[in-house]
Amino acid sequence: MLLVIDIGNTNIVFGISNHEEWIAHWRIQTDPLKTADEYEVIFRSLINNGLTGDSQIEAVVLSSVVPTLVQPFIEMLEDFLKLTPVILGPENYGRLPIKTLNPYQIGTDLMANSLAAYEKYGEFTTVVDFGTALTFTTVGAGGLILGVAIAPGLNTAVNALAGKTAQLPRIHLVPPPSVLGENTVHAMQAGIVLGYTGLVDSLLQRTEAELGRKITVVATGGLSTVMAPLTQSIRIIEPLLTLDGLRLVHHYLR
Repeated sequence: MLLVIDIGNTNIVFGISNHEEWIAHWRIQTDPLKTADEYEVIFRSLINNGLTGDSQIEAVVLSSVVPTLVQPFIEMLEDFLKLTPVILGPENYGRLPIKTLNPYQIGTDLMANSLAAYEKYGEFTTVVDFGTALTFTTVGAGGLILGVAIAPGLNTAVNALAGKTAQLPRIHLVPPPSVLGENTVHAMQAGIVLGYTGLVDSLLQRTEAELGRKITVVATGGLSTVMAPLTQSIRIIEPLLTLDGLRLVHHYLR
């Protein structure tokens, strides 16, 4: 069994695979202040109460965009599973079939996304990741990452509005009944949920125009199932794309 872990700014997503399919997967909140011992309690509880026991795990792959959590997770995994994880980072990007011109300027989550998308859908694929940041990563000929566009994620936008205004609340990100919001919640949902669909479609149209060709678009991230159906450009949703990429990382880096 293989355990893969993606530490993001908002959530930590991890799953166990038998190298062919996902046996179980989980999503927990990221807390940079938690210790290795605290994370071990969480992981031990979830894994041992899941579909598999920790004794069956033979390898671990770790990706993190939160540098301060890398060492606590190494300590946690070595104590809990007696395994040292393979850590995806710029120093081993060169061993993957995808390439980037600026390895120290692209996150490990985007590399994992790109690897999975390239393996599944081939050249000229754009991954739209609805996470803490909204990212657009395009893989071109020969697996070269052509570039990335980054915007604030939807929850980031909500938190900014709620934190900087006296009367705007934090809201659930679901489509409103109308673009003409008749109350504060619906007004914010119209501006953010529906507004972001225009941002997504516009950037994808500009990408195709600049490349002079059609692209395959793949959505992932926590809000992908909410947002993708509202757009004109996204037809493929892969909620576990990052974990799929980390599973492939194990294949190439083991």
